[in-house]
Amino acid sequence: MTTTHHEVQHHAPAPVSVTDAIAALPGPYQQHTLAGVNDTTAVRLARFEGAFPWHHHDEDELFLCWDGTFRIELEGRDPVELKAGELFVVPRGTRHRPVAEETAHVLLIEHPDTKQYGS
Repeated sequence: MTTTHHEVQHHAPAPVSVTDAIAALPGPYQQHTLAGVNDTTAVRLARFEGAFPWHHHDEDELFLCWDGTFRIELEGRDPVELKAGELFVVPRGTRHRPVAEETAHVLLIEHPDTKQYGS
């Protein structure tokens, strides 16, 4: 599962089509950066299928379910189930992993330097 981060695009000159970006995703858990905001935030898109490895970040990570359903398993806590239109913030330092039984597309809002597999 290779990350395909693209350079963060600031102040995009045209609207970004999430639907078109979904169609262009190369594979499960291969992220695509849609936009950057104020050098502090990246908006990324990924297709979730199956289970991603356990990891944690030194920053908060926001998951917004665009379509489908998935859960975020959290160490020491009950899993959080998300469906289209719902979001959840995983607090920094929390070990977690997303799991999707069926395909789900997810927007991730996080610091531009956040590494996909965590710290």
